[in-house]
Amino acid sequence: MTMHPTAVLVRRPGHLTGEDEGLAALLAAYHLQTEAEKGLPAKDAAQLPARYRAEIQDPQTAFAGATVCLALDGGVAMGCVVVTAPAGGRAEIKRLWTDPAHRGRGMASALVHEALSHCAANGVTTVRLSVWHWRTAAIALYERLGFRVTDSWDAREGLICMERSGQPGPGTPTHRVRRSPDRP
Repeated sequence: MTMHPTAVLVRRPGHLTGEDEGLAALLAAYHLQTEAEKGLPAKDAAQLPARYRAEIQDPQTAFAGATVCLALDGGVAMGCVVVTAPAGGRAEIKRLWTDPAHRGRGMASALVHEALSHCAANGVTTVRLSVWHWRTAAIALYERLGFRVTDSWDAREGLICMERSGQPGPGTPTHRVRRSPDRP
C-alpha cells in the first residue's frame, strides 16, 4: 500500500468553513451509495430522504455538537467521519466515508484513529458505531481497530452494532496526520 501525505482536519461545530462543499459531496456520495446498497437507489441527492438531504445541504446544523474530521489530499476532501458529542461517557462514530477512487491509502484508518483520539481526549469511555452487514471491508477495519459486535441499539434490519473502549489503541495511522489550527 502506497501512503501519500494526508491531512486530517478536525472541525468543531460551527467551524466548517471552507470545507463545507467537500464535506457535502462526501455525504452525498455516502448516502447515495448506502441507499443503492439497500435497494433504494436515488438518481441524485435531491431524491434522497429528507434527513439525508438535510445533512448534505447544511452539515453545520445537521452535526451541531458533533466533531467532523476530514481527510484532505491536496486541499480536496477525500474522506470524512463524524463523532457525536460525548454523552454519559459514550460517543458514536457516524458517516465514515472515503471517496472510492482514493481507498487503499489508509485514510479510513486515520479518520477512525483521529475520532478515537478525540474521544479519549474528551473522557469518552465507550465508542460505538453501527454498520450495514454487507460492508464487510468496513467491519474488518473496525475489528482491526478493536471494535467488537455488541447488542443492538438500532432496530433497523441489517445493522451491526459495535463498540470499543474510548482509549487509544490499535489503528495508529502509518502516514502523517496534520491537525487543523483550531483543534484544542
